[in-house]
Amino acid sequence: MRGLRYGRIVASTALAVILAAPIGAGAAPKAGAPKVAAVPAATTTAAQPPTEVATAPAAAPDALPPEITIPQPAAPAAAAPAAAPAQPVTAAEPAVAPDPLAALDPADRVVAEKIRDLLAAKADKIFTSKKERTAVDTFYQNRNLAPLWLDKGVENARAKAVIARLKAADADGLEISDYRIPNFAGANGPDALADAELRLTQTVLTFARHLQAGRFPYNRVSNNNIELPQMPPDMAAVLTKVADAADAGQALDEFAPPNEYYRALKKALAELRGKTGSGAGNHIAEGQLLKLVAKTPMEDPRVPQLRERLGLTGDPADLKYDAKLAEAVKKFQKNIDLPVTGNLDAKTIKELNGPARSQQIELVIANMERWRWYARDLGQAYSMVNQPDFSLRVVKDGAMVWTTRVVIGKPNMATPLLSETMKYITINPTWNVPPSIVHNEYLPALAQDPTVLSRMGLKVVTNRDGSVHIYQPPGEANALGRIRFNFPNRFLVYQHDTPDKHFFAHDVRAYSHGCMRVQDPAKYGEVLFNIARPNENWTADKIKKMFGTAEQDIQLQPTPIWVHLTYQSAFVEDGKLQIRRDVYGLDSRTMAAIKSERAVVDPPQERPKEIATSSQRRPMPRTVSFFESLFGGGPGPAVQNSRPPVAAQQGYQGYYQNNRPVPPRNIR
Repeated sequence: MRGLRYGRIVASTALAVILAAPIGAGAAPKAGAPKVAAVPAATTTAAQPPTEVATAPAAAPDALPPEITIPQPAAPAAAAPAAAPAQPVTAAEPAVAPDPLAALDPADRVVAEKIRDLLAAKADKIFTSKKERTAVDTFYQNRNLAPLWLDKGVENARAKAVIARLKAADADGLEISDYRIPNFAGANGPDALADAELRLTQTVLTFARHLQAGRFPYNRVSNNNIELPQMPPDMAAVLTKVADAADAGQALDEFAPPNEYYRALKKALAELRGKTGSGAGNHIAEGQLLKLVAKTPMEDPRVPQLRERLGLTGDPADLKYDAKLAEAVKKFQKNIDLPVTGNLDAKTIKELNGPARSQQIELVIANMERWRWYARDLGQAYSMVNQPDFSLRVVKDGAMVWTTRVVIGKPNMATPLLSETMKYITINPTWNVPPSIVHNEYLPALAQDPTVLSRMGLKVVTNRDGSVHIYQPPGEANALGRIRFNFPNRFLVYQHDTPDKHFFAHDVRAYSHGCMRVQDPAKYGEVLFNIARPNENWTADKIKKMFGTAEQDIQLQPTPIWVHLTYQSAFVEDGKLQIRRDVYGLDSRTMAAIKSERAVVDPPQERPKEIATSSQRRPMPRTVSFFESLFGGGPGPAVQNSRPPVAAQQGYQGYYQNNRPVPPRNIR
C-alpha cells in the first residue's frame, strides 16, 4: 500500500508539472524526450528571466498500476540564452499640431500673427457686423492667416488694384470719401501692417455692399410704398472673388447692377462730368421774349433749337416764331402747370432746359442708387413701368418688344415701387370697390345723393354685420375697363383698362388711386399671352371677341413674366439722357438720404438664396381672401396659394427694422 501511494504521488506531481507548462509552448513531450525551458509570455511590466522547469527523476515505485506510466528523465538540454530585459512602456505624448503659419514667409508670418491677435481681440472694432466678422475670420483661417494685401510685408498688386478701384468709386455715383484706404507704406511694424490689412478688407466689403445693394435701406426714402429685394452680396463670396481674380479691381466691378439701364446711366454720368462728352443735350439760351405776331412773325436764332426740343420738324434756316411753334409751347406749358400763354419766356426756357448740369448729375446718381434695390436678374421676360415717364414697355431676351402709355397714381396716392410676377389676366373684371374708397368717397357721396352710385353703375350690398360692399359688374363702363392684369402684391395694385381714354393724351398722367391704366390693353394682353403661351396664337382681336359680361381668368403659364414698377426720372434713350419731373418727390428724398450724415452701422443680411435673382425667386404661401374680395372672383390656383415674399424680401432694410404693416390703399 505504501508503494502504491508513493507511486500515485509521483505520478500526480509529474502530471501537474506537464499541465503547468504555458499554453502555446508546444505539444507535451513524449516519454523520454528532452525537456525545454518554459518561456513566460511578455507582459507590460519588466520581464523576469525565464525559469527552467526542472524535473527530478522519480524513485522507482514498489509496484504501480498498469495504467500509470511514469515519465522518464530527459537528457539535459542546452541552456537557452537569456532574453534581453524589456523596456518599461510609458503613456504616449500628445501629437503637436503643425503651426499653420510655419509655411509662410518670415515677413508675412509676423504680420499673420498680429492678424490672428486682432481677429481674436479687436475684430469688433474693425468689423461692426457679427456676420461680417465671422466671414472675415473664416476667410483668413482658411488661408492660414496669410495676408491678402501684402506679400513679404509689402503692399501687393491685388491691393493696388482694389485701391485704384476704390479711388474711382465716383464713376458709380458713390462718394470716394466713404471708403477709407489705409497707408501700407506708412505702416511701421507688424502691428500697423496687420491693422492696415484688416482695414482694407473692411473697406472692400463696404464698397462691394454699396455697389450692389446701395448705401442705405430704402425705408429711409419710404416706409410704406416700396418693396424690393435690395440684396447685399455674400461677404465670403466677395473675399473669395477678389482673392482669386487676376484683376481684383475688375472683380469688384462685378458687384454693380448688371442691367443695361444702370450701365447707360453710368456712361451718362461720365459725360455730364465732362469726361467723355457734352452731356444732356443743347441748352436753350435766355433772350428776348418770343410771342406770336401774326402779320410779322418774330425771328430768333433759338427757334430751330426750340422746334427740335418740342419735337417739331422744320427748315433749320427758318427762324420765324410761327403759330405752329406757339401752339407747341402752349401744350408744353399746360402739361407742366405753367401759365398757358404760348410765349417763350424765362420760366418756359428754364423748364425746357430742365435742371442745371449739377442737378442732372444728382438725378443720375439718385437713379443709379435706386437700381441697386432691384434684383440683379430682371428676368428673361418682363413688363417695366417707368412712373415719371408714364410709360410701360415689355422686354424679352433683352430687346423691347412693345411699349405704351400708362396713367399712374396721384401724388398723394402714389404707385409703389415693386417687383412681382404676372400671374393671370382677367377678361371682363368685376370692380370690387376698396374699403378706403367706399368710406372716403362713395359713402359721403351716397349720403348727399342716394342715386349717385346707381347712376355710376355701382351696386351697393349691406352685409349682415352692417358693413357695406360696393361693386361694379363687368361691362363697358366698368372702372377697370375690359381687362385687368394681375400680379398679386401687398399694395393691392394692378394694371387695367379704363373707360377714361382721354387722359392718355396728356403728357403728365398721374390721376389714378395707385393702379396703372394701360392705353392699349388688348394689345398688351396679346404680347403677354404670346410670351407665356406661345403656341396659342393670341391676337388683340381674339381678346376683344371675349369682351362681354362673363368674368374669365386666364393663367400666364409656364413662362414667368416679371412686373417691375420703377421710378426712372433719369434714363438713356437712343443714346441721349432723358430727364423727367420728380412727380412723387422721390428724387429729393433719395438725394437727402444719400447726403445724410446718418451712418449705416451694420451691413445688411443676405437674402435667402431662393430669391437672389428674379428667375429664382418664388412666392411664399398666404391666404388671399382680401385680394379675392378686392378683385372679385377667384384669382385661380396660381394665386390662391401664393403671395409676394414680403418677409424674405426685406433684404437690406430687414437688417435694420421690420416692415411696418401697410393699411389697405385707395385702389383704381
